[in-house]
Formats: sequence, structure tokens, C-alpha cells
Amino acid sequence: MTLDQVIFVISAAAAIFGATMMIAQRNPIASVLYLILSLLAQAVIYIQLGALFLGAILVVVYAGAILVLFLFVIMLLNLRGGEDLGRPTPVLSRLAKYVLALLFLVEMISITYQGFQADVGAGVMALAPDGFGSVTMVATRLFREYLYPFELTGVLLLVAVVGAVVIAKRDTHKESPGGAQGKVRTDESPTESVKG
Repeated sequence: MTLDQVIFVISAAAAIFGATMMIAQRNPIASVLYLILSLLAQAVIYIQLGALFLGAILVVVYAGAILVLFLFVIMLLNLRGGEDLGRPTPVLSRLAKYVLALLFLVEMISITYQGFQADVGAGVMALAPDGFGSVTMVATRLFREYLYPFELTGVLLLVAVVGAVVIAKRDTHKESPGGAQGKVRTDESPTESVKG
């Protein structure tokens, strides 16, 4: 095995491990940290393919900005991994999780098998097209062919953040200690409250 193949195998294993652990964790903050691990490993694979711009975007935009936003929303909602929501998980929901996990596993094995069967030449990057991952190619694809999905993703993220803030404010109003029982009457003086 060449050094390129060793780096690719280690990075691919780290990316798959991080993605699997992200799904398996009950603690949302740990899930975000495993997602960062997976994204960094994918960035190494992009850099190995010669797509330096895509690797940098993956680190700066996703691992840097989007996941900080995720952490901000998780902390804003005060989510805890061990809290019980009081609802038992339906059998159909658990069955759907296992069926989807099995389908993804079969798909991953099939893609890996087809990749090993393909004749890629001497190195891992033998079939990468010219200009793959360059700023010009990414900008052309992003702002010509995929402009509307790109803008819709930004709107979706904005709506998600606004929804998280609204949910967090609603929960703090319900649980505020200064409710009807905790209010101090301002129309009576302190001496009258002591006499009563």
C-alpha cells in the first residue's frame, strides 16, 4: 500500500466512526463533537484528492461556523442527553431505525465493493478531473447550477435558528420562578405586609 492509500483508509475509517458515533450518542454535545471529527476526516480526503478549497470550506464553514451554531442552539435549548421525555419509543419507530441502518450498511458495502472492483489506476486520485475542487469550479456550480438550493438552505438554517429561539423563550416563560405565586405585590408598603 502506498502512503496515499494509508491516509485515505485512516481518514475514511475516522469519518465513518465519527458519523456512527454521532448517531449513537444520546448527549447532543458529544454528537456535535463526533460530527466535527467526521468532517475533519472528510476534509483530509478532499485535500488528498487535490480539492484544497473544498477541504478548507469543510473545516472553516462546517466544522467552524455551522457546528458552533449547532452548539449555540443546543445550549440555548438547554438540552440534556439523559433526560427522559416521558414517552416510550414506539415499536414501529425502533423497527424503522434498524431497517434504515441495515439499508445504509448494505449501500455502503455495495459502494465500497464497486470502488474496489473499478480500475482506478496506480493511485487513489487517478480519475479526479482537471480543476476538481478549485474555487472557479465550486463557484460556477454553486452560483449557476445550484443557486436556488443554496439559498433555500440558508433560509432553512435561519428559520431553524428563529424556531429554536422561540421555543427557548416559550419554555423559560413557563418555568420562570416569578410566576403567580412568586410575585411581590407592589401596591402595599413593606410595613403593611409585615402587619398582615
